[in-house]
Amino acid sequence: MRHIISMLLENEAGALARVAGLFSARGYNIESLTVAPTEDPSLSRLTLVTSGNDEIIEQITKQLNKLIDVVKLVDLTEGAHIEREMMLVKVRAAESEARAELKRLVDIFRGRIIDVTERTYTIEMTGTGDKLDAFIDAVGRRAILEVVRTGVSGIARGEKALRL
Repeated sequence: MRHIISMLLENEAGALARVAGLFSARGYNIESLTVAPTEDPSLSRLTLVTSGNDEIIEQITKQLNKLIDVVKLVDLTEGAHIEREMMLVKVRAAESEARAELKRLVDIFRGRIIDVTERTYTIEMTGTGDKLDAFIDAVGRRAILEVVRTGVSGIARGEKALRL
């Protein structure tokens, strides 16, 4: 099962490497990882997506909590949460019919065209991974020149917050 684990960790050199090292040392896969400083410059928020059964996820969270850099940790998939991912995609758009169709698809998926050349559009889109995958399928893989995705960012719904 897919899990989104979000944690606060010390904003220090090597902290991210120790988290990633924990996963590689035990043979666990990180599907996506995002990290950035929080409103407190001494802390970073790291969000990672991994897969495993309940026993594996429990083992991962116990091991992460043992790391000195990890201040607080929560498995967002245990409760109501919001997750988003951003994607930049560069597509072929040489013919006027193709350009009009791409513009229509971008509007349907609530994206934005952020760069236009004679032969390409660069599109920005935010949403769940399923939405981004659906856009790629709708455009068609042959039209796509390049795709960049951020990985999942997530936050608990309602009053629940990952804070000290």
